Amino acid sequence: MSQRVRTRPAGSGQALSEAYDTALLDLDGVVYAGGNAIAHAVESLATAREGGMHLAYVTNNALRTPDAVAEHLTELGIPTGAADVITSAQAVARLISEQVPAGARVLVIGGEGLRVALRERGLEPVESADDDPAAVVQGFGGPDLAWGRFAEASYAVARGVPWFASNTDLTIPSGRGIAPGNGAAVEVVRIATGAEPQVAGKPLPPMHRETILRTGAERPLVVGDRLDTDIEGAFNGEVDSLLVLTGVTDGPQLLAAPPQHRPTYVDADLRGMLTGQPEVTEAGEGFRCGGWAATAGRERLELDGDGEALDGLRALCAAAWTAAGEGVCELDAGKALARLGL
Repeated sequence: MSQRVRTRPAGSGQALSEAYDTALLDLDGVVYAGGNAIAHAVESLATAREGGMHLAYVTNNALRTPDAVAEHLTELGIPTGAADVITSAQAVARLISEQVPAGARVLVIGGEGLRVALRERGLEPVESADDDPAAVVQGFGGPDLAWGRFAEASYAVARGVPWFASNTDLTIPSGRGIAPGNGAAVEVVRIATGAEPQVAGKPLPPMHRETILRTGAERPLVVGDRLDTDIEGAFNGEVDSLLVLTGVTDGPQLLAAPPQHRPTYVDADLRGMLTGQPEVTEAGEGFRCGGWAATAGRERLELDGDGEALDGLRALCAAAWTAAGEGVCELDAGKALARLGL
C-alpha cells in the first residue's frame, strides 16, 4: 500500500510485472501519444502480459468508446478487448445513474464515448438544454467540438440542472505537443455559470471504484505520466504507482511533488514494469541510489556521482521530498538536474 507521506521512491526486488497482479495503465503519454505507440511500449506490455500480468487501460479521455480504444491498441500491436478498457465516461455514467431516475435524459457535451456509456447505464443522451435533461455531462470532445456546445451546457446548468464532468485534466498530450484537455472546456462552463460540476475521473474515487469493479484487481499497480491524475488517483485509492517520464511530467515537477503526487516508483518508460526497482538508501545526511548521492543544502539540492541518470533522479527525489516533508520542495534543483540531462 502507498505511504501517506512518501519521502523516497520505493525499491522492489521483483520485476513489477511479477509483484503486482494487474497494471492499471493510463493511455495518453504512457502507451501512445498522438495515436502512435510510445517507444518500448508494445514490447514491454507484451512481455508483462506473457508473464501473467493482467493489463487494463484506464483513461480520463471520454471521447472514444472502449471498443474504439481496444481496436486502436490492437492495431498498434497490443492485443486488447473492450473489457480491458475503463474510461472516465463509464465512471461518470455510473455516478449519474445513481442520482437520476432510470431512463432519464442527459445532455451530452462531448463525444461518442459518453453516449455509449450513458446508454449502458440505461440513460438517454440528448443534445439540447430544451430537451428537459435531468443532468448535464461534459467530457473531452476532441478538437472539432463546436463552441456552441459549451453554451448549451451553460443554459442547462444555469437553470439548475445537475452538472457532471468526466474529468478535469487541463491538458492532453498529442503528437504535436500539449493540447487543451477537458478541464479547459469545463472552465468555460464554470466561468459562464459560476457552478461546480461533480467529477468522476482520475484522481477521484469514482474512477478508482469503476476500475476495481471492472478489473477485479487485488494487487494493482497504477502506471501513469501525470502527477495530478494518475499518481494522485493511486494515492487516493491507497495503491502503488509507477510514474513514467514519457508524458507531461518532467524532473522539476517530480521533485516539487507534494505527498499526494509522489509515486512509489519512477522509470523512464514502460520497460520499468519488467525490472526490479533500485533501493534509495540513507547515506550520511543524504540519500544514495546507484552511483549517485544527493543531499538537500540550504538553498539547493546537491548531487554527486555518476551512472544511470534515473538513479540520480531517484536520489534527488528522496532529498527533495525529505526536505519538503508535507509541503513542496522549494530548493533550487537546476544544477543537479542539468547533470542528469533532465
